[in-house]
Amino acid sequence: MEKPIIGGQAVIEGVMMRGFGKVATAVRNADGNIDLQVNPVKSIADKYKILKLPFLRGSVTLFESLVLGMKSLSFSAQAAGEEDEQLTDTEMYATIFFALILACGLFLAIPTFAAKFLHTWTDDAFYLNLAEGFLRLIIFFAYIFAISQMKDIQRVFQYHGAEHKTIFCYEADLPLTVENVKKFPRLHPRCGTAFLLIVMIVSIFVFAFLGWPNLWLRILSRIILLPVVAGIAYEIIRFAGRSKNSIVHLAIMPGLWLQYLTTREPDDSMIEVAIASVNAIKN
Repeated sequence: MEKPIIGGQAVIEGVMMRGFGKVATAVRNADGNIDLQVNPVKSIADKYKILKLPFLRGSVTLFESLVLGMKSLSFSAQAAGEEDEQLTDTEMYATIFFALILACGLFLAIPTFAAKFLHTWTDDAFYLNLAEGFLRLIIFFAYIFAISQMKDIQRVFQYHGAEHKTIFCYEADLPLTVENVKKFPRLHPRCGTAFLLIVMIVSIFVFAFLGWPNLWLRILSRIILLPVVAGIAYEIIRFAGRSKNSIVHLAIMPGLWLQYLTTREPDDSMIEVAIASVNAIKN
């Protein structure tokens, strides 16, 4: 039988894992112990089977991951002693909404606005759209590099490395021990960082043929097509994560290289937290 896929993300002083119909967040609290939050999780795609179709499931997975990730972040902040209370559902959805607005501004509005200044070189809509796509990539790389230099974020990136190593160990069918987990690389083909890079690249090709209407129509067209871009990127990352083909692995190498910025080597205590999170969804 095919091994069930698990995935996760780093949170404040911890790791969230999802799989086996559960989501578990393990956090190292201020006393040095590991706090666990485990909840059943059911995708809306289980109710509406059409949402499990290729190119539709990607957008569903992305949105559900945002919601679960925000809940896990809220729990981790409280467990680690950085917040007194967890976010309410209203506060959580408001936070996600404003984060999406900021992301659209940074990665959609600014690049397409800046690309208009290239009219002195060309008026061809195809090339203007390509230039906008490459501007988006530059902003994305600059953003990743900037946050990777922040001390607090670097600790989160260590937990990110622990998450990847533990998933590798699980996929290799080895006992989840610190010594086993430490043997594996911290770069994983199904990482969210790699996914975002693929989203950026796919968007270049999708948006290249949209023409060059006014600024607001350009922004609106890109927002409307984001589910399409996310769906294509999800299928690529899903296929790459399962493929043993050397050509496929060569094609996804840029996504792995980018993880040198978004992951760090974890210490043993961080690996213990990641292991606790995986064991919680398996049991």
